[in-house]
Amino acid sequence: MPDRNEDEAQTPAPGGRAEATRQRILDAAFADFSTFGAAGARVDRIAKAAGCNKNLIYIYFGSKEGLFEATLRQRLNLVWEDHPLTTENLPEFAGKTFDYALANPEVFRLLVWTGLGRNANVPGERRSKSNRKVELLRAAQAQGALTDDWDPEFLLTFVMSLATAWVPAFPYGSADFDHARVRAQIVRAVAAVLEA
Repeated sequence: MPDRNEDEAQTPAPGGRAEATRQRILDAAFADFSTFGAAGARVDRIAKAAGCNKNLIYIYFGSKEGLFEATLRQRLNLVWEDHPLTTENLPEFAGKTFDYALANPEVFRLLVWTGLGRNANVPGERRSKSNRKVELLRAAQAQGALTDDWDPEFLLTFVMSLATAWVPAFPYGSADFDHARVRAQIVRAVAAVLEA
């Protein structure tokens, strides 16, 4: 799609068209940021991939950093919405996290790039969502539905670390493994920790 002229770039399109354009920009940004990181991503490349004028990106997001934060926020929201934590079956949650991580390695590449950035601070919304999960685990422990042998922060970190260790962006798991076998072992390991 050719670039829009300057007049179109100054005023976002009305209603659904504006949202569709914004989403195209976020999708193109996700591909670029997850491949090159915040420092290596290029606004002109993102604009070309999104089929829009580069100025429109600045109108919608203010800066490349603003676009990066919006992209990260959107992808993390999708992860939490598609993959909610359940305290009733934490071992199976670990298995589902493993499945999600392997099916969406670019999300984890984006998170790795975030940690490598000059500002390696955890975005506020990500911290907030993590804190809510910790509180959910703490409440389940208080009700006796979940063992209180482990701090809820440790438990969440343990589950997430174990379940995502085989993502290519992380150096822990082998590149050549039996998906079903590793998934079953992750589920069993989390169950064993909860029962110990």
